[in-house]
Amino acid sequence: MIAALEFRDVAKSFTLHLRGGTVLPVVAGASFSVAPGECAVLWGPSGAGKSSLLRMAYGNYRCDAGDIIVRDGERVVDVARAAPRDVLALRARTMSYVSQFLRVIPRVSSRDVVEVAGREGGLSEDQARQRAGDLLARLNLPERLWGLPPATFSGGEQQRVNIAKGLIAPRPILLLDEPTASLDAQNRAVVAELVEERRKAGAAILGIVHDAAMREAIGGRIIDVTRFGTARAA
Repeated sequence: MIAALEFRDVAKSFTLHLRGGTVLPVVAGASFSVAPGECAVLWGPSGAGKSSLLRMAYGNYRCDAGDIIVRDGERVVDVARAAPRDVLALRARTMSYVSQFLRVIPRVSSRDVVEVAGREGGLSEDQARQRAGDLLARLNLPERLWGLPPATFSGGEQQRVNIAKGLIAPRPILLLDEPTASLDAQNRAVVAELVEERRKAGAAILGIVHDAAMREAIGGRIIDVTRFGTARAA
């Protein structure tokens, strides 16, 4: 099966300009792929480069070397070299990203935050409204809160809005960066169900999940990031 997402010998380091230009190597030689309908989990200690790999795939970080190949319908795009407009197009129709933090325009209601993400992902207005309500209800966010901006919520409530925002559109690649870190057991179970539904629908899922119970719930292949080493180790 052709991979939906593939890393080919990817390397990343950071230059600390406030520390005299010190170069901090993060990861080197990262090579792996994720197929449609597969869930893979990045594993390794803090600082091993897991989040950097996800952010490079989404185009938030540039990589120093290698290729990050994304299948976009009938064509393939190398995110490592793609123009900004091409990265934005991938985000609109191909890749969803759920981080640990919700970043939205202030004063926009929670339901609107989720609906807009659905419309941007190709849903009609009616589909986005229906799907937003369904997701927020499944994630146990009381309907009385849907009309309020997420900034007024607790961290766990904000994260449930964030998860609904990331899952509303049926994009074929789903990136997850510790999405359940601030959730209780009940809502972690709901997220595991939603992720499994996306996998069964054919999405390629790449995530970071430190919670062992959550990793077991979503299943999937474990990718040990420590085996890639760093530029310094090389």
